[in-house]
Amino acid sequence: MPANDRMLRIGLPSGSLQEPTIALFAKAGFSITVSSRSYKPGVDDPELTVRLLRAQEISRYVEHGFLDCGLTGRDWIENNGSDVVRLEEFQFSKSSAKPTRWVLAVPEDSPIRSVKQLQGKVIATEAVEMTRRFLAKHGVTADVEFSWGATEVKVPDLVDAIVDVTETGSSLRANKLRIVETLMESVPQFIANKAAWKDRWKRAKIERIMLLLRGALAARDKVGLKLNLPKKNLARLLCELPALRRPTVSQLSVRGWVAVETIIDEKIVREIIPQLKSLGAEGIIEYPLNKVVY
Repeated sequence: MPANDRMLRIGLPSGSLQEPTIALFAKAGFSITVSSRSYKPGVDDPELTVRLLRAQEISRYVEHGFLDCGLTGRDWIENNGSDVVRLEEFQFSKSSAKPTRWVLAVPEDSPIRSVKQLQGKVIATEAVEMTRRFLAKHGVTADVEFSWGATEVKVPDLVDAIVDVTETGSSLRANKLRIVETLMESVPQFIANKAAWKDRWKRAKIERIMLLLRGALAARDKVGLKLNLPKKNLARLLCELPALRRPTVSQLSVRGWVAVETIIDEKIVREIIPQLKSLGAEGIIEYPLNKVVY
């Protein structure tokens, strides 16, 4: 591919995933700037063109070649039946690192306790095809209607049940809804257009982006830790603190002292630092990480 034609078109989700996605790309080294009036954000990589689109649409645009690649939920890829190359899952979401769930929900006082009891009922959802396939798998025929939003408020006055996405379940509980069954768990997936994936330059560019994203996610909830320690206490430190796995140990210019550096889960640092002090450690430094590439 000629150098002046080297451009990768990538689709990123707008809406609830927009902020965590842009934050993830920032940790991976890509600065994406978004205008409140534009779905064409700027990016500090001249070989990238970024488009912000609804997650529901990205897999279609990738399949048809408007985009070379994109990040969208497994749920929308399957709901759309998109014929794309599924490259890798990147587990993050709006509120946590847990997958989102598509669930069948009914009012708390509804007599419906299983999917079989939905025969002949009306269900509202944005994921129409996913819901129809789920019902067909259970031998149930029901009227599945598309919901444009605020799905939780439609039961019981307009429909008998809903299929909606939830991360924590708090919105369902706030609307006095009860989960009957989970249809699918979904995490974001990096996908590519089949022709783009066969292009040597585009494939290499996509692989570099995924490597950096993978490193950014691996660094999540971890920190770096550096300290100086009397060499005579090193064996005891490694024995008593198994969380300090495979640390880097180097000799200091001061005789009898070593420098220790490692990567550790952030949540246990508050417990380990007092223990390090009790072993004679000095100059303890905790620092954040952007990427960890294995």
